[in-house]
Amino acid sequence: MKPPLVVDMMSKDDLLWRCLHGGPLSSGKSDPGGLPDDAPWAEFRTRNILFLKNLTEIYGACGVVAKTGSWYIGHLRFYPKIVRELAAPGLGLCLQQEFPYGPAGDFGRGSFPPLEEIKDKTILVHCMMIAADVPGDKPRRRQGTGTRMARALIDWARAKGWHAIEATAYEALPVVYAATGQAGRRFWENLGFRLVRTDREPTLAEESEFVRKMREEALTQGFDPAKIVNRYVMRLDLPKAVVSCL
Repeated sequence: MKPPLVVDMMSKDDLLWRCLHGGPLSSGKSDPGGLPDDAPWAEFRTRNILFLKNLTEIYGACGVVAKTGSWYIGHLRFYPKIVRELAAPGLGLCLQQEFPYGPAGDFGRGSFPPLEEIKDKTILVHCMMIAADVPGDKPRRRQGTGTRMARALIDWARAKGWHAIEATAYEALPVVYAATGQAGRRFWENLGFRLVRTDREPTLAEESEFVRKMREEALTQGFDPAKIVNRYVMRLDLPKAVVSCL
């Protein structure tokens, strides 16, 4: 019998420093060995652990993980909005890419403000991913794991005193989820998030093999392929905790 699925906040003593694009990762075994040689994985590991540990020590957590025994099968990464703004407009915080799409090597050494000093107490969901299903194994995707991780974040953020959570969503297409870990708009709406802004994703307005696949999937699912360029900003306002005088 396989161990039960456990969803919890990521600990600074067991940091998942890279994503699950290649499948599940064993706790403590996510080092560069066995990874493609087209990225500086050892450099990423050092950079990412520094960044994630600093965030965790200041804010208490920066990720939610789903584990079966010692295996990570899902993750949800989030950052305070102020941290994203400190990375400078247009720059990314992807842990598997080089600067400027990933954090600069020394960004994790930054002095990030504590929660009580932050005016806009908003959390940004950076990415969410469930490891791909393996033929012959028990399905992992579409089993409610993403919902459990999102609810864990909501409960944690409310208890810690954050005021809102924002998430970026695209059309719910398998090719988008597989590449980015971004859930569709309806996923967040089912959790109580509301649409606050619709932007255009510039890279999706350019012709590419990825965009062609998106267009094909949109047509297969029966909706207007022109919507594939949409980037939806979803927001959940968290009610402040009520302090009893009794």
